[in-house]
Amino acid sequence: MTEADARIVSAVARDLDVPPLKARAVADLLDEGATVPFIARYRKEATGGMDEVAIIALRDGVQRRRELEKRRKAVLESIASQGSLTEGLQKQIWAADTMARLEDLYLPYKPRRETRGDRARKQGLEKLAVIIARAESGDPETLAAAFVRNDDAPADVHEALAGAGDIIAEDISRDPDLRHALRILFRESGVISSRAVVKKSGEDGAAVYRDYFDHSEDLRRLKGHRLLAMLRGQREGFLRLRLEPAEEQALKLISKIRYRGHSDEMMRRPCGRLLAAAIADSYKRLIRPSLETELLGSLRERAETEAIDVFAENLRQLLLSPPMGARITLGLDPGLRTGCKLAVVGREGELLEHSVIYPLEPRRDEEGASRVLRELVGKYGIEAVAVGNGTGGREALAFVKSLALPGVLSVPVSESGASVYSASEEARREFPDLDLTVRGAVSIARRLVDPLSELVKVDPRSIGVGQYQHDVDQKELRARLDDVVSSCVNAVGVDLNTASEALLSYISGLSRRLAEAIVKHRQRNGAFASRTELRDLPGMGAKTFQQSAGFLRISGGPYPLDASAVHPERYNLGERMARNAGCGLGELMAEEASRGRIKLPEKQDEP
Repeated sequence: MTEADARIVSAVARDLDVPPLKARAVADLLDEGATVPFIARYRKEATGGMDEVAIIALRDGVQRRRELEKRRKAVLESIASQGSLTEGLQKQIWAADTMARLEDLYLPYKPRRETRGDRARKQGLEKLAVIIARAESGDPETLAAAFVRNDDAPADVHEALAGAGDIIAEDISRDPDLRHALRILFRESGVISSRAVVKKSGEDGAAVYRDYFDHSEDLRRLKGHRLLAMLRGQREGFLRLRLEPAEEQALKLISKIRYRGHSDEMMRRPCGRLLAAAIADSYKRLIRPSLETELLGSLRERAETEAIDVFAENLRQLLLSPPMGARITLGLDPGLRTGCKLAVVGREGELLEHSVIYPLEPRRDEEGASRVLRELVGKYGIEAVAVGNGTGGREALAFVKSLALPGVLSVPVSESGASVYSASEEARREFPDLDLTVRGAVSIARRLVDPLSELVKVDPRSIGVGQYQHDVDQKELRARLDDVVSSCVNAVGVDLNTASEALLSYISGLSRRLAEAIVKHRQRNGAFASRTELRDLPGMGAKTFQQSAGFLRISGGPYPLDASAVHPERYNLGERMARNAGCGLGELMAEEASRGRIKLPEKQDEP
């Protein structure tokens, strides 16, 4: 680890209140290519038992700090190239611990298009600006007359005074300490207001935002979901947002920080009144729009983070819903005009038969639907009916229950994302000759049998686990939800000989290509007899094997530890423990499992 990286990790450890040595151990493991699930489960001795949440927080914190350091380096190089990097400024830049503070310090030196203030400086008006900024006595027009006597000068005294005001306004706007103080004022005293865009307030869709047509709210009480709604209204052209503290407070703060030595008597002078006008211009034209945009951005990020947290937790609960287990199941995808699609799924998830019934409006063929269902139950020994909860789902579930099919459970199942799966490449590969609606019924049945194995086939964003999923940063949402899916899959572990390609691709260290290679190997050569056979797969290097092996199980194989969460790198320890205990590995594992020290695959209850 470089000195710069060590400094970054120490800063993040301090922010998260994590012991520096543990933080450095995690950072080193991540940089070496270790995954979060692997570190959390198999490197506890290095991390002190940090869980996945803490490891992800450290990972993301280090990434943000590295981006800050990259920007800091670019800022220092840019200012140095201009010959403006003083020792004091360099110290301030090195001390900047946020991107906002760093950008404030860089603002006066940032390359930009020529401004009104730049043109005024070229006209030699800086001295006049200094005179006005000091609120000196004397008539401003008389003072300005001295600056309109050469060819490059302003055309008249009014242009000279305006140019001097532009210089003052820009100098104020580029003061990093002032911007920091105003940023705090915005956060602590700011109010967000939304108003209707009159020309669009009568259009279709405007009614959704009616509560925000004339709305004001203290930022400190602003809830994230309300901000996201207002931002969407602004994006769609129905609302206009404004965010700022009381203008008088901001102007007083500027005067207090920049011109604390100016008395009221000085500010009443003609030059003082021009200075006050320049202060107001600086705030309204330059500072307020910039800070408003910046603060709205940071508030949006916070609101998005809160929303994504909700999505992530809801997704985790859904993925870890208790599986019904290997049962012969009927999936029912409700439909009104097009009928209810049926799919009978076997104990291994294979499709046995599909059909369509019309028990709901408009056909209301309850007798025919009842006959089909009873025939399928008798033919295949169906043990459960999974009914999708979409349109018509409640009525379909009531109809199935009314039949009182003996020994058959009737369970409502969320069908969010089922249509996405039905049209996916994976569904087409699995069922190339089936209609989309039948694929959906198969997915609904499998979700009851094993929610995790089926839901991993769907883009997590399409499962419908929260509001505003289309309003948040899609890259951040996808990354966070992928973390959740990976965490759930690896927490449970998968059977190497039965897991689908989609499920395998979420295992620590495995790529989609390797997951596909595992499935093809099973198809060509039969089941894996041991974890070590994975080493022979093309592309399965030592690092990949290390990261993935502990999360892949082989049930009923010749080597007992292959069915457990014990990592192959610790097999020798297990064997030594068995010898010391004078028993076989199977007996030792059973004993350790009874004490909660080892994880074994859970046996499904008999129907």
